[in-house]
Amino acid sequence: MDTLNIREVFTMDSNKGLLNVIWLITFGLLLVFIPKNKIRYAVVAFLFKQMLTWPLGLMVVKKDLITYPERYFKKENKSSFSFEYFIYPALCAIFNIKYPEKYNWFVKLLYIVFYAGAMTLGEVAIERYTNLIKYRKWKWYWSFLTLGITNYLSRLFYRWFFKDEFTSQSS
Repeated sequence: MDTLNIREVFTMDSNKGLLNVIWLITFGLLLVFIPKNKIRYAVVAFLFKQMLTWPLGLMVVKKDLITYPERYFKKENKSSFSFEYFIYPALCAIFNIKYPEKYNWFVKLLYIVFYAGAMTLGEVAIERYTNLIKYRKWKWYWSFLTLGITNYLSRLFYRWFFKDEFTSQSS
């Protein structure tokens, strides 16, 4: 792993420093939005999203659609460990925990679109203003679609995995 100096960790003058701050913010979001009694639910969503994003991220990099010039584990992998293995899965865990289950289909659709849109806006800003992500043959709408679809797939898996609990809640 690349060595980090302490100044890089907490300053915004480097891409690695910014990546560290994004990790801290993501971890903070988990602490704020995942109640202790829902940790096991969040872990299932987190792991399912990892199962999707890790191979998809590897494929996107292999096809030279996206590059990650600044990343952890540069020698081991060309994909972004941070985004594919922690940040997107963590945000997906929050997505599932805060999902508006008791609302109608239209509110659920808006939730999915809003969530994918917010994540895409963050990714586009990072792509445009940092050296953490660089689109090569990729467009923002592919991120929007893949984030929306993988979040929705994680929701389907989540509902299936906890189906006994969902059916007992509606009884």
